[in-house]
Amino acid sequence: MDRFISMAVFVAAVEEGSLVGAAGRFGLSPSMAGKHVSAIEEQLKVRLLQRSTRMLTLTDVGRSYYARCKHILEEYEDANREARDAQQTVRGMLRVAAPTTFGTMHLGSVVASYLAAYPDVAVETVLSDRYVDLLADRIDVAIRIGLLEDSDLVARRLAPCRMVFCAAPSFVSWHGAPKDVEQLRQAPRLAFTEAVSAGDWTVTDPCGNTHVINGPVRLAANNMQMLLAAALAGTGAAYGPSFVFGESVAAGTLQVLMSDHKTPELAIHAVYPTKRHVSLKLRRFIEHLSASLGDMPPWDLMLRT
Repeated sequence: MDRFISMAVFVAAVEEGSLVGAAGRFGLSPSMAGKHVSAIEEQLKVRLLQRSTRMLTLTDVGRSYYARCKHILEEYEDANREARDAQQTVRGMLRVAAPTTFGTMHLGSVVASYLAAYPDVAVETVLSDRYVDLLADRIDVAIRIGLLEDSDLVARRLAPCRMVFCAAPSFVSWHGAPKDVEQLRQAPRLAFTEAVSAGDWTVTDPCGNTHVINGPVRLAANNMQMLLAAALAGTGAAYGPSFVFGESVAAGTLQVLMSDHKTPELAIHAVYPTKRHVSLKLRRFIEHLSASLGDMPPWDLMLRT
């Protein structure tokens, strides 16, 4: 028999004054209620209740056991109530992982507006370009960019991740703007070394032919912000996500190269461990991310200004 149910039936029998009353509380037959109490007594090798046809009487051991069981059941109900309330109230600590550059450049304002909307929530962010194990690192949700690995994680698409070729006006003045793939191959290139997907410079020309641009790299780095700084200084042509370069393109400090060529479009996802029993704070955060980014995120709007 389930020991926890037997404990609850015993407490109910004491409070109702009879096994019949306890049976009615749990939808059991009186004989089954009696078996639950007898199972506890058999396990403990003690008598908890003195039974008669008219009433139940606690033994001394039964009185102490009843007090302990009552406390345990109340604690259990409190825990259940707290868990239910947490599902109905946006509050608690939320741990969020994101790639370093994306988090630094774009996540701060999104998290700030989320916190303003839900004052009972606290957020801890973990910014890293390494692959984060959500369960091992106690992460509620991670933002991942590019092609996702097959896993048991749940993924929700938040926004596109468009790739662009770009360079500073000073670079274009000195080297000229590449017009085709061969000219781009010959240009000094700035390359990101930690791309999970689309790490190669991939482009489709106006005729529909896809090319991978490889060869010597002038500057390789595992941080996109360093490549952004080098591109702004005119060091070379850069290739990467529009969320890194969009603001500089809009400001005129970088310009898009080979705009008649197509680059791959990846995606930005929120991934989390399970669809079941998702906390309200996490559900609202993912909804907030999706609404803040969308199919035309702010950095892509900048490219159109």
